[in-house]
Amino acid sequence: MPHSTDTPDTLGFRITHRAMRGDTRRLAAVTGEIAAGRQSCDRARATAISAFIAKLCDGIHHHHSMEDKVLWPVLERSAGAAVDLSDLSDDHSELDPLLDELRSSAAAFVSDRTAAGRLATLFGTLADLLDEHIEEEERTIFPIIEKYVSVPDWLTVETAVRKGGDAAFDLPRIAQYARPEELARLRKIAGPVLSIMLALTRGPHRRRQRLIFGPLATV
Repeated sequence: MPHSTDTPDTLGFRITHRAMRGDTRRLAAVTGEIAAGRQSCDRARATAISAFIAKLCDGIHHHHSMEDKVLWPVLERSAGAAVDLSDLSDDHSELDPLLDELRSSAAAFVSDRTAAGRLATLFGTLADLLDEHIEEEERTIFPIIEKYVSVPDWLTVETAVRKGGDAAFDLPRIAQYARPEELARLRKIAGPVLSIMLALTRGPHRRRQRLIFGPLATV
């Protein structure tokens, strides 16, 4: 069913959430496999894993920062007493120290494979936090967005999120995690530019995924 033009379309946020959760779980699994000695990891793979972790952490930080700085004020202005953001904001405050520890452990992992165990533990913690947070956000906040936020205000939020993102990292992951009908809808909304960008980033993304995730790769 086509999305109504009278209400904000949260599809992009939903797919971004799905990609965050999926990549976090897969990184927990692959670092756990390496830590247990069930998968080998040479320097090229370790470097690729470390770089991917850094980009993922940056992306998660940017996403929740834009919620704090742009989306939350829009919600409070639009919905007033109908919205309570305190629990979600508390979750955000827990994220940054965890992301910082992941970045430092990922940097150490390039030269010290014993850091894989610490990475697996941290990603397990992050995955649980994201699962709980995102499920709560989509259950309680998305209906409020669709009921109270105007389409122009929502477009302002989406524009702010896109401006600070890393398109070369984000776009192929969105294509990876979107269902076929969702990707078709995104292509229709964004026009030919999205198809061009996806074509340019697809090959490097697939090669990077196979190097990082090996048998766990899903591209």
